[in-house]
Amino acid sequence: MTVMTVNAGSSSIRLAAFAPRGESLSRRASGQFSGDRNDPAATLRAFLQEHGIEEVAVVAHRVVHGGARLTASCVLDAAVEAEIERLAPLAPLHNPPALAWIRAAREVLGPGVTQVAVFDTAFYADLPEAARTYALPREFTHRHGLRRYGFHGIAHRALWRRWRMLRPDVSEGGRVISAQLGAGCSMTAVERGAPRDTSMGFSPLEGLMMSTRGGDMDPGVITYLQRREVFSPEAIERLLYHDCGLQGVAGESDMRRLLAREDAEARLAVEMYCHRARKYLGAYLAVLGGADAILFGGGVGENAPFVRGKILANMEWAGIALDAQANRAAVGTEARISRPQSRTEIWVIPVDEAAILAQEAAAVVRPYEAIGRKENKS
Repeated sequence: MTVMTVNAGSSSIRLAAFAPRGESLSRRASGQFSGDRNDPAATLRAFLQEHGIEEVAVVAHRVVHGGARLTASCVLDAAVEAEIERLAPLAPLHNPPALAWIRAAREVLGPGVTQVAVFDTAFYADLPEAARTYALPREFTHRHGLRRYGFHGIAHRALWRRWRMLRPDVSEGGRVISAQLGAGCSMTAVERGAPRDTSMGFSPLEGLMMSTRGGDMDPGVITYLQRREVFSPEAIERLLYHDCGLQGVAGESDMRRLLAREDAEARLAVEMYCHRARKYLGAYLAVLGGADAILFGGGVGENAPFVRGKILANMEWAGIALDAQANRAAVGTEARISRPQSRTEIWVIPVDEAAILAQEAAAVVRPYEAIGRKENKS
């Protein structure tokens, strides 16, 4: 059973193919493409041809927002697709591209190929009530499903799973703070495998400063701008998703280029980015009562030692002791970057979302196929 995985992020598309090997799945091919490609079907055909993939049994899609109804991986049907589309305004950088790839896969591979949706929000479906609830009138929260859903759940789950493999001796995985830092950024506090809090909320706008999203912001700023600039809701949405964050402060959304610049705007943008992450780290140390590990993943988390160093500087008081030399050497590779005496281990872990997608798809499809076989016999 060849499993294709499609990860439509906010700035790139990642494709992978897995083939069975014994009881597990082995990666056969992978590729990353710019998110500005406007023909998913052509990209998919080219990927299949390049890697000699002739038959695909199932396609697994990362879907960022599943809302309150889609809280577990499931086979895509018309009702599921309609719900993903209904939620698109809450994740406009992610759900529409996911839908485009779902439809492209149907076009290229045929309607008979099973497609599975794996939701970022599913990891946070059972967030503690105090962490998921907004301090809004209950009539609005109930009527409109206003709650903190959390995002990047597949990435944080991948970081947690790898930590468990690295340190199986830590009872039930202990307490972990994971940081997924890329074009989008989030942090999650996990205790014994269960998320206790996360930085993103109702939409992927809340929390950390990101490439083009500003993160936490006084809502009064938005209402003020609406009155003074006469912004429409669509204009406000574009501002918040595309023109804020690093882009807004320094006119540049790529952390690598910002780190190479020496002007005041670039230095301020990087300082703000690290300061916000450091604040959340402190908050989650409080939520968990300390941490056994801090895990960095994502394009910035895995490849920017300077950023990691700024976030973790002078935190020995909290039992967090960074090894500066190990940190500098850890670029795009898995490594422990804490000093031996650090009570909290610090790791850089390349995030393997594709493996999670493939495993989820296999787990969903096997019982689904078994049901189909029973129905055919009857």
